[in-house]
Amino acid sequence: MSTGSGAAARVRRQADRPATEAERLGARSALARVGALDLPITGIRVFVSLGIAALVIAALYFGRLVLVPLALALLLSFVLNPVVMRLKRWGLPKVIAVVSVVAAALLVLGVAGLFVGNEVRVLSAELPSYQSNIRGKLRGLRAQIRAPGMFEGARKTFDVVQSEVAAAAAESANGKRKPAVQKVQVIPSELSPVDQARAALARLGGPLSDAALVLVFVIFILLDREDLRDRLLRLWGQNLHRATDALDEAGARISRYLGMQLLVNVSYGIPMAAGLWFIGVPGALLWGAVAAVMRFVPYVGPLISAVFPLALAFAVAPGWELVLWTAALIVVLELISNNIVEPWLYGSSTGLSAMSLIFAATFWTAMWGPIGLIMSTPLTVCLLVIGRYLPQLSFLDVLLGSQPVLDEPTRIYQRLLAGDADEAGDISLRIVEGGGDSPAAFYSDVGAAVLRMAVGDHARSATAEHRLRVVDGMDEVLDELEEQYPAGKLSPVAHVLCMGGKSEVDQLAARMVAHGVQLEGHAARLADSDVLSSQSAVARPDLARGDVVCVSWMSSEPRAGARALCRRIRRAWPDVGIVLHFWNLAEPLTEEELTALAESLGADRVALSYGTVVACLREWLGDGDSESFEPAPIPRNDEKRCKALDASGAMDSEPFRQLSQQMAKRASDIFDIPLAYVSLVDATTEHVTAMHGGLRVQSDESLPEAKPRRFQASIERAQALGPFAIASDEPMQVHDLLHDPRFAGNPIIQSVGARFYASAPIREKSGFPIGVLSLVDSRPRELGDREMRLLQAMANDVMQEWKGIDLPEARQSPPKENSATVGQDVPG
Repeated sequence: MSTGSGAAARVRRQADRPATEAERLGARSALARVGALDLPITGIRVFVSLGIAALVIAALYFGRLVLVPLALALLLSFVLNPVVMRLKRWGLPKVIAVVSVVAAALLVLGVAGLFVGNEVRVLSAELPSYQSNIRGKLRGLRAQIRAPGMFEGARKTFDVVQSEVAAAAAESANGKRKPAVQKVQVIPSELSPVDQARAALARLGGPLSDAALVLVFVIFILLDREDLRDRLLRLWGQNLHRATDALDEAGARISRYLGMQLLVNVSYGIPMAAGLWFIGVPGALLWGAVAAVMRFVPYVGPLISAVFPLALAFAVAPGWELVLWTAALIVVLELISNNIVEPWLYGSSTGLSAMSLIFAATFWTAMWGPIGLIMSTPLTVCLLVIGRYLPQLSFLDVLLGSQPVLDEPTRIYQRLLAGDADEAGDISLRIVEGGGDSPAAFYSDVGAAVLRMAVGDHARSATAEHRLRVVDGMDEVLDELEEQYPAGKLSPVAHVLCMGGKSEVDQLAARMVAHGVQLEGHAARLADSDVLSSQSAVARPDLARGDVVCVSWMSSEPRAGARALCRRIRRAWPDVGIVLHFWNLAEPLTEEELTALAESLGADRVALSYGTVVACLREWLGDGDSESFEPAPIPRNDEKRCKALDASGAMDSEPFRQLSQQMAKRASDIFDIPLAYVSLVDATTEHVTAMHGGLRVQSDESLPEAKPRRFQASIERAQALGPFAIASDEPMQVHDLLHDPRFAGNPIIQSVGARFYASAPIREKSGFPIGVLSLVDSRPRELGDREMRLLQAMANDVMQEWKGIDLPEARQSPPKENSATVGQDVPG
């Protein structure tokens, strides 16, 4: 024992004694070695990335002699390839189709060149007759410039002072004068016609060689397009799904951009030519064609094209009326094209933000000159698509894309962290207004997500100041929502007490619940959990039998605190009901598990979502109608739609039924969903013509032999789901039927245990929706915009394969107005 205690004492003395200088130096060197070994990999990656970016930029600049013709050829191939593919479908061999298309393009360019040359020749012959008008206007401008102005006296005074200073400097300078310098002018000898031809060919040699190189590239790209595509797919990597989607999206975006740009430019050039002809400007057709072509050059093209008609209008007429009329025509056409024609024809944009378009134009112009400016938008679209599908370059999608990089909850949370509660309130109000003026939907989705982020950052990265900003700012946001959406006249006696479980964030969640209950028409009051303490300075509310206490928790592990709080509530109010609202529970629970959890915690109910807790409170207060649901609205043209359904013959067609069964099976497999069906909707009934699969709800999982649940062959229209898509005539989806007031009490949905529903209308040749292609799941889920467009395309295929009806492509849902650059139109 003594030996052990002595050793321990020696260890304590060594630990307590001050370290020597040598030991401190040794420790520092050891730490330095460890730091050298632990050099952050992120820093190395940043330097490597910067080096690679510098090499790529250098390659783009120094390799422009080859890369510019290649890029221009790729751009032209996107324009010509659809025509080549159409000729191939008509039965022409590929080589003949390519040669024919290229020859036709060259013929069009040649005819356009001849037209432009003829117009220029005619104008050059007429220009000498306008010299007197030009001289007269220039003399008038010169007289106006020389006329005394408001600063004429000051200018004369300044000239006098300047001359006096110059004279004094000359007198004080050395009197010796430098010898006069005789100017010699070299007059070049006149070139012979042969030398002039050689000089012209030398100047045209560069552009002609570039044009020939572009022509060769275009022909070979059109001939070997499939082989080039395969090589790009191989370079991309092993993920063929992602590579295929990237190439398809890039091709679709560029083709759509070029096609729509051509339509926009033509819609600008034709009115320009007609307007100039009407007001009397010579060469109207020429200037209309120049305006249409120059608008392919972003930003500077329209300005350059406007100079020529303005200059000619200046020269033609002796007065200024023609110039003013020409300027007014150009301004009106620009306003119409930029604000009406371009948004209408472009529809969905290229996906680039306004800032990225300007930066791209500057960058590619610096790299490749004017050709780079013309190709800046298509090239940047390619970079955007690469960044979207290649994880290593995802920063390109963030920097160049028009879609908001922060979702709505994150934007609000960031504004709260920055102390900008006004902006957070404005965003919140826009979300509520865009969601049908329903604060409940905002509380359920966006508000809950903001508070979850606040809880997650509470102990990890948030400072005390950040926590205070979030709490105070969210209080102001809720103040504004309660002011903009006040509850109606409520009972003076409140039967619902909402309180937070522990933290200030819990109290904010309870406040959202209280406002939602008030909007439901019930009086609710807000209290803090501290009112249960004997030391509380706030009087404890009086609650009677049948009242309910709703406690909100944002913690991911609230069980221990909830159990203790439930005991305190029972001691204070023995006869009230307790509903626990766990906003942020780590794991999902079934209804049976929620019931068991409520019993173990001493509560009556446990809810996991905002909609569920409001429904619980409504039911507790005695006016909950679990059988209520909302039937689909009847469209105004429903009578004509039903006649179109009868005229189509789909109701009694066996080929249509077989095709529907095939499409239902395909949809179930493609979307990996348990139940898919095709139905037709008449005036009173939704008729299920084909169905594939069935639903196994959670209560049936213990019984593998149980028969999957399915919809009946005929469903009353008031209870059916398909009529909702019929009424809106567009694809729809419901993420969770159980928490949507339109469907929660629907007995048909309850009988099959459906939680998710999505559908797309099936239209006949006149455009009337006569049925739907539907997807159903027993679990909540969500389909993206791309999947919803695919569902609509498959619904179109039903009628197209049955009767050959060529329906329009699925419409893309408009982008959310979360950013000033969302849906930014491509500049003309």
